[in-house]
Amino acid sequence: MRKQKGFSLIELLIVVAIILIIAAIAIPNLLRARIAANESSAVSSVRTVNTAQITYNSSYSTVGFASALSALGGTSCAPPNSTSACLIDTQLAAGSKSGYSFAISGATGTPTTTYQVIASPLQPNQSGVRYFCSFADAVVRVSPTASISTCDYSVSPLNQ
Repeated sequence: MRKQKGFSLIELLIVVAIILIIAAIAIPNLLRARIAANESSAVSSVRTVNTAQITYNSSYSTVGFASALSALGGTSCAPPNSTSACLIDTQLAAGSKSGYSFAISGATGTPTTTYQVIASPLQPNQSGVRYFCSFADAVVRVSPTASISTCDYSVSPLNQ
């Protein structure tokens, strides 16, 4: 009789079990890393909106700050104007980027002298766990547990 070469069923089961153990360890770490990346992107986007608002305010002083993200974005920038300033990318101007939704609220006055930008996870505990906001002082603030409806000095500044 000739001896056949190959793997036994037990050897294959051991290899599959090892792969499942490694996957069970790696997948939660991957999800945490994705949440951290989404939160970092949200903070960066809030800072981008703040910078765009300052530029918008100095470029269109009769209007003041933009009252909507769409005014900061735009696709036709020849030349830019107060309704399509082309200061932020179109994805952020649409209000959603990297698992977070963004909105400008609280724009008041003529010219507009105040605004709030609020970033909320699209799927809490999956795309992000913290809520971010900022207003005209350009300090990014964070709420680790509760959704932010208004951003003011009572919301803790982000320590980064």
